[in-house]
Amino acid sequence: MDRMFRVLGFWTLVIGLAALAGDFIPMALIFFAQTAIFMLLGYMKLSERAYILIFWGYMILSFTGFTYWSFFKMHV
Repeated sequence: MDRMFRVLGFWTLVIGLAALAGDFIPMALIFFAQTAIFMLLGYMKLSERAYILIFWGYMILSFTGFTYWSFFKMHV
């Protein structure tokens, strides 16, 4: 399970670099921060249950934040 967080770190790094190339600086910084967190978690050697709980917490937080931003903050 720890390898999966390293894979998530790799893909968030790729997305962050693409955002940086596209001059989306705030988005790139968010994804670079996620990369650091995922890589750190990938090397912590936690139990599988802890990794699953952390991932579910991350998913709930990110989906709630995305839904809030797209519903209340984006101008249509």
